[in-house]
Amino acid sequence: MTVSTYRTVLATALGTSALMWAMPAQAQAQTPQDDSPDGYVGNQADDSDMDGEIIVTARRRDEALQDTPVAITAINTQTLDNRGTTTIGDIQGLSPNLLITNQNSGAAAANLSIRGLTYADVEKSAEPTVGVVIDGVFIGTSTGQFLDFFDIEQVEVLRGPQGTLFGRNTIGGVINIRRTRPTGQFGVKAEATYGEYGTFATRAVINTPMLGDTVSGKFFYFHTESDGYYTDYFTGDRRGGSNNENYGLSIKVGDGGPFEGLLTLEQQEQSFDVVNAPITQTGEVFCGFMPAIECNRNTTSDLYTVFTEPFKSSYKAPAGTLEMNLDLGSLALTSITSYRESHENQGQDFDGSSVDLYKVRRLQNYDQFSQELRAAGNFTDNFDFVIGGYYFNSNYDLIQYTSVFGFQPGVDASTTDNNPQSVVGSVESFALFGDFNLSLSDTVRVSFGGRYTTDTKELSNGFAQTGLVGQGEATFKKFTPKLGVDWRPNEDLMVYASYSQGFRSGGFSPRAATAATASRPYEPEVVDSFELGTKLSFGRTQFNFAGFYSKYNDLQANTTIPGGPTGNQTITDNVASATIWGLEADFTSRLTSELTINGALGYLNNEVDGFIVGNVSPVNGNIIPFDYSNNNLIYNPKITGSIGATYDQPTSFGSMVGNVTFRYIDPYDQQISLGPLSGDLANGPVIVNGNDPRVRSDAQTLLDASIRANFEIGGARAYASVFVRNLLDDRGPNAAFTVAGLFSFSSAREPRIFGASLGFDF
Repeated sequence: MTVSTYRTVLATALGTSALMWAMPAQAQAQTPQDDSPDGYVGNQADDSDMDGEIIVTARRRDEALQDTPVAITAINTQTLDNRGTTTIGDIQGLSPNLLITNQNSGAAAANLSIRGLTYADVEKSAEPTVGVVIDGVFIGTSTGQFLDFFDIEQVEVLRGPQGTLFGRNTIGGVINIRRTRPTGQFGVKAEATYGEYGTFATRAVINTPMLGDTVSGKFFYFHTESDGYYTDYFTGDRRGGSNNENYGLSIKVGDGGPFEGLLTLEQQEQSFDVVNAPITQTGEVFCGFMPAIECNRNTTSDLYTVFTEPFKSSYKAPAGTLEMNLDLGSLALTSITSYRESHENQGQDFDGSSVDLYKVRRLQNYDQFSQELRAAGNFTDNFDFVIGGYYFNSNYDLIQYTSVFGFQPGVDASTTDNNPQSVVGSVESFALFGDFNLSLSDTVRVSFGGRYTTDTKELSNGFAQTGLVGQGEATFKKFTPKLGVDWRPNEDLMVYASYSQGFRSGGFSPRAATAATASRPYEPEVVDSFELGTKLSFGRTQFNFAGFYSKYNDLQANTTIPGGPTGNQTITDNVASATIWGLEADFTSRLTSELTINGALGYLNNEVDGFIVGNVSPVNGNIIPFDYSNNNLIYNPKITGSIGATYDQPTSFGSMVGNVTFRYIDPYDQQISLGPLSGDLANGPVIVNGNDPRVRSDAQTLLDASIRANFEIGGARAYASVFVRNLLDDRGPNAAFTVAGLFSFSSAREPRIFGASLGFDF
């Protein structure tokens, strides 16, 4: 087969395999200061009674966690510090049915899944299914979501559709992150950490008064670097390294008066080396071009050895947020204005081999502006409300240079591709929302609300030399309701039931290859979720349980149809429906004044209906129907669970705090792909009997431990800690991908890491 023939095969297969790229598996907290060093997860009691409740803003109101009729896990700063938490990925498993992995195909990008709903991609043409909200601002793309966890006041994980209150409408849930605010007093919090694989981090936050009691400031600087935990097969050097800088300032105006304003300016910068490990096997085309040692590798220990050339990549993301609050007594007004940019320059060798077979250079720019206005108050003593409006606008452009069978290792794709792909798009969204509580009696309350959303999307795609392929513009409108009732017969028990609807907008296909398909939009996804839960408090223990049933309609997926220069093309379409149901439980118990235990458990079950799309026949190369209804949705582990214990022992110099956390995650698929086939392989329908086993994560048993000494030096609170993440050295895939019989690649999750930290706070 000639190189030109291989180019055609590759273009065809990459189009058909895009099914895997964009396929979904579907506070301002007024937090009381926790002086005990053990922290809490869930609703942590203090030594004697239940007064130490966490206050959350899951519903844009200051409410005790146990009084909030939604499935929510709250994690405070002390818990994060005691566990040695460094990134958002470290909270995986602390909330039921929550997965967070690092997406190495994008800078600081996260794959987030709540209750089996996810969007595992870095393209800007579709919004995430799980929203990350930072200081009230919704991050409109998965890039930039994998955050450094320092200077965090509280994290709230809300499970299920969140359409009425949090920025953009989300179908999976929200991770609501609130950073600390300027204190108005001079103080410094600083930390230095060293760990294996050349990991080094310095972080500092400085608070200072600026103009009496009226204006105060906070300055922060975070630096993290690592040599990476991969090994270069040829040189023995560390690979996959990164250098991250995050710095900025916050200025607060107002202290205890009716008005408070907070301006935050920040910038994140990252340079990194993206690596992939080959998992191509015999029978896939690229295996015939790779050295024998680079084919038929396993998906566990082999993933930590890489063969690709180094790729320099960079990311820069400036941002500004202005929050203003006005307290009029019976009415509170809030305005949140935000502007964010990101600039990416990323190279990546997707086949993972030492031979230049398929590599890219992506230059991508993105910006988003959002404005939220809301009012909160009471109509009567038993009827309160939150109402508001939301505006969101984003613009993005992508230039992608691609080298296919270039056979020029060390030569960047940007120097060899004279006809790069160009994608330009925009999103404009308007929404009105309301959320209401009506107390029918001292024990029964009804909650109801909804959001009306109008999204307008534009997208054009083409190539530098051959010109425009096509473009389109469409508007999508939807009202999404929410209704709930809760019953509280006494102060220690609440039972609630709710219905909510989530909406994920439609859009256009950036990989469409004809003017007709490029201008034809796909429709929105809608999730209807029903939930029944209870929250219990007895003694020093809190226990929360929820069961849910979600109907996932008009599921968006990529499908192959005829047309385009290679004879077929990939477009996004609404192809199926799915049912996901599950159970969730979490608890926290203060067994003694020194010992606290906590745990979480989640169960998921998913079924897919009518998932029939076009793909290439393995017999004659024609496009025929493939039925994927037997495949599991991605990022849907049956069981997720965690159990942890924190022991705080007072000492003559302060205290010693030990923490042990064990997390278990069942195997789950990471890509809708082709497993064993049956049926009519020539004419269809072809029955796909599950996903390719190489994209299935193995069961994960993750054990983390830390010991922290708290003491004082010259009036400053100080600490020294040692920690280990993944003590059992459980190794396996972080993500895996197969490309239509051509090649397959994977990245690896973090191995065992030992480290130590020194810090102080005054």
